[in-house]
Amino acid sequence: MSIELDLTGKTALITGAGRGIGRDIARKLSSMGANIVINDIASSTDADEAAEELIAAGGNAICLKGDVRNYDEIEKIIKNTLDKFSTIDILVNNAGITKDGLMMRMSEDDWDAVLDINLKGAFHTIKAVTRPMMKQRSGTIINVASIVGVMGNAGQANYVASKAGLIGLTKTTAKELSSRGITCNAVAPGFIRSAMTDQLTDAVKQEYFKAIPLARFGETEDVANVVAFLASDLAKYITGQVIHIDGGLVM
Repeated sequence: MSIELDLTGKTALITGAGRGIGRDIARKLSSMGANIVINDIASSTDADEAAEELIAAGGNAICLKGDVRNYDEIEKIIKNTLDKFSTIDILVNNAGITKDGLMMRMSEDDWDAVLDINLKGAFHTIKAVTRPMMKQRSGTIINVASIVGVMGNAGQANYVASKAGLIGLTKTTAKELSSRGITCNAVAPGFIRSAMTDQLTDAVKQEYFKAIPLARFGETEDVANVVAFLASDLAKYITGQVIHIDGGLVM
């Protein structure tokens, strides 16, 4: 039996999807036929534009804004998603921020801000989709971690801890929900061209470049393609895994 990358009739919620990796994931899953729920913070005009772009391209999309740090807001987003599309089949936890600095100078506020969005936010969304996915006896959860959550990185203690924690959360979620037909995997992007990496100095970029065996930086589309595979039936026997998308940076 042939299985294709077809998500027709399925609904995907993508957090932090107003721009960058999240927006490209939304584009990719929409092109495969999925109904798309774009989530971002209330002040994001990018999120509205992202949904409008998908609709203009013939897709089915809505924008539901809300703060992943607030569980009540996330519950409302899940309810509104179910009211609109009846099911929620795919959750992509992409929302994330950085507040870099050496540990000795890092404030508690900067630590908390990154952990609250990157890790607690993912916990909130996973918890909120668990009941409807268990009722469906199917679902796919994909967490966007980072290669630094595997290898560590100086000056990013908060970000690294959040992404390493997300990897651990992925494995635990997979173990808890697999008996109900729900898979949970993570992707760990390396150096991906984005607004976040554009802030780095040329010297830092060059150091990364020299360490990448494929001798190129990644593109947001590289991440979106792997997420699309994990969201499809081609990956239905894969759970609890972390897929590196880093050009061989960590082997």
